Amino acid sequence: MPSHLDPRLLRVFVAVAEELHFTRAAARLRLAQQALSRDVRRLERELDAELFVRSTRQVVMTADGERLLPYARRVLAAQEELLAAFAEPRPLLVDLNSPGLVTGRRVLHRARELAPDCELMARFESGLTGAATELVAGRLDASFGRFAGLEPALRDRLDHQPVRFEPMAIVLPEHHRLARAEQVPLAELAGETVYAGAGNPRTPEWTDLARQLFKDREITLAPPAPLAVGPEEFQRLMTKTGSPVLAVTDFPALPGTVVRGLVDPVPLSPVSLVWRRGLAHPGFDALRRAAAELSTREGWLRRPAGGWLPMTDAAAMRVHG
Repeated sequence: MPSHLDPRLLRVFVAVAEELHFTRAAARLRLAQQALSRDVRRLERELDAELFVRSTRQVVMTADGERLLPYARRVLAAQEELLAAFAEPRPLLVDLNSPGLVTGRRVLHRARELAPDCELMARFESGLTGAATELVAGRLDASFGRFAGLEPALRDRLDHQPVRFEPMAIVLPEHHRLARAEQVPLAELAGETVYAGAGNPRTPEWTDLARQLFKDREITLAPPAPLAVGPEEFQRLMTKTGSPVLAVTDFPALPGTVVRGLVDPVPLSPVSLVWRRGLAHPGFDALRRAAAELSTREGWLRRPAGGWLPMTDAAAMRVHG
């Protein structure tokens, strides 16, 4: 028995079976009668079965033809369902990490303007490492974050486009000694214990960036805390611990806190658009165009003089100096 049957042959067979007339079946399929007869003979050879008995006056289906007909109809119906399912592209699933972060959200909104006929849907995985495993598995299409902070095995299966160097900030309780300053020099954080996602399995790339920033500056990385899901739980936990939180300048201030930019130097969080290699989707090109457009228009990839960035990240973002 053959390991594969061309659905086209089954479609010819069903037409003949329903018409019991080669000329009418050929007209129905808009085929030449000679081509239709050739396809029926080919199907009979592949199945090693006679499907029709032909005479000059009539066409009669054989027992093997009667046996094949319900299977052929099911195969053709399944093929039609499959084609219908893919007639409209599925939504492009874009992870924005967190509802409060601005960069990914602005790129997504612009991509929707560029591709109004495509459905681009936001997801929130709260960290690039957490999103990366979903990207590789095909459950997400794109995300944003620090590409150089991913494990090499993940980077090998992903690609990225530099989007922005986000200035970093510190989230302080409103009664903190530094809360009244408009900006906070890094040296002023000496002796502080700062939370940067330690213990969160979705964000080790962020914790690693903080660890490099705090090194030799006498700033302590806060120990792992229970994973807080959602802004309400995060705020409750931070209020309980009283620790300043490392963030970016666009991070929305929570009740009872203030966000202050860090300076001397200005630490930078490198943000890339990240996707799995080989991704094909009509909305994906719009997402990349939107990222490039905003990066250029807003100057997102211009590094401030003296801005701090690890060398590995500078290399990954293809920006040096």
